[in-house]
Amino acid sequence: MELFDALKIGEALRVLKENLVGIKPKGEEVMLRDAYGRVLSEDIYSPEDIPPFNRSTVDGYAVISRDTFGACESLPAMLKVVGEIKMGERPLFSLKAGEAARISTGGMMPENSDAVVMLEYTQPLEDGTLLVERPVAPGENVILKGEDVRKGGLVLKKGHTLRPQDLAALAGMGFQKVKVAVLPKVSVISTGDEIKPPGEEIKEGEIRDMNSFSIAGLVLKWGGIPEIFGVVRDDFNEIRRSVSEALKISDLVVISGGSSVGTRDLTVRVLDSLGSPGVLVHGIAVKPGKPTIIAVVDGKPVIGLPGHPVSAMVIFEQVVRPILSWFLGRPEDYGGLKVKAKIARNISSAAGREDFIRVKLEQRDGELWAVPVLGKSGLISTMVESHGLARIAPEKLGVKEGEYVDVELY
Repeated sequence: MELFDALKIGEALRVLKENLVGIKPKGEEVMLRDAYGRVLSEDIYSPEDIPPFNRSTVDGYAVISRDTFGACESLPAMLKVVGEIKMGERPLFSLKAGEAARISTGGMMPENSDAVVMLEYTQPLEDGTLLVERPVAPGENVILKGEDVRKGGLVLKKGHTLRPQDLAALAGMGFQKVKVAVLPKVSVISTGDEIKPPGEEIKEGEIRDMNSFSIAGLVLKWGGIPEIFGVVRDDFNEIRRSVSEALKISDLVVISGGSSVGTRDLTVRVLDSLGSPGVLVHGIAVKPGKPTIIAVVDGKPVIGLPGHPVSAMVIFEQVVRPILSWFLGRPEDYGGLKVKAKIARNISSAAGREDFIRVKLEQRDGELWAVPVLGKSGLISTMVESHGLARIAPEKLGVKEGEYVDVELY
């Protein structure tokens, strides 16, 4: 089989999506404590106001703000302290003109009060008189009922990946459980007669399996559950048996190795033998990672990654990560933090090909620079030493030193 004209990444994903009819996020309910990093499968509306009452943001005295207008150190406002508001209790009194109440941070404001004077701007006297040395405006040092979240308001949208602050908001609204997308199961298969598991001794000509672990880590990072099949020999029947088993237990199969053109190119033949439509794409316009395989078998996507560790990781980020987003119902372009930085050297590129350059970020005179970490796609150390990938768009012939590039951080 010869490598036909390579498609751009977006075109390859479009072809794949057109041939997938069964990908639809499935939902399940989980406890809030287990929801970090999960993707919402429904919109979240607040069942109540947050906060549910007017509350103080400082330690001080609740007052009627107009009673403090014009107050200063030389001529303080004189108010009568009529009580103290305890935390977690509703005040059983309301303020009248000229009155104040002691209150702590988070305490519930008494009726008719509309501001809080901070302790440091007051002087309480033994007879219950309070000297206020600074005026406060209406609403000063107060969070109003529903100011944070309004009852019935949309707080979080379906497809949102939950962060710690989101869990706090959900807890504040009283949620104990939340509906999220079921995590897709991803089978990870490495192929190659020369590949050995990490625990085995290797002979000359052999190398240890790195891809199973980098790919499994990426699956976890982007919201899937990895099932590592280990290393499979370059044998048609063995690869076919492993892929068949993987398709039974998973939503997505990722194979590394066996995607280059040559006499030992077994992955393509295996996938075409397992069912229609089989291989859809063999080769994408990207470096590193051109000999990538994209297939559909039994309605499930199967991705053949290049065997070189760097190429495998780069292609996972560009091809497999969006597929995981389809399963989870989150935006397809969901991903890592992107920054702009100046490239530290000239880099050439071929027209029509998307290039991803490993870079290390440095601060130089207050500017962010991307220093290429050069090396062949078999050198995993280039990924370890770098901070992210700089993208060279397919319409460009390269970038010049000092030109801005987009860098996606790992």
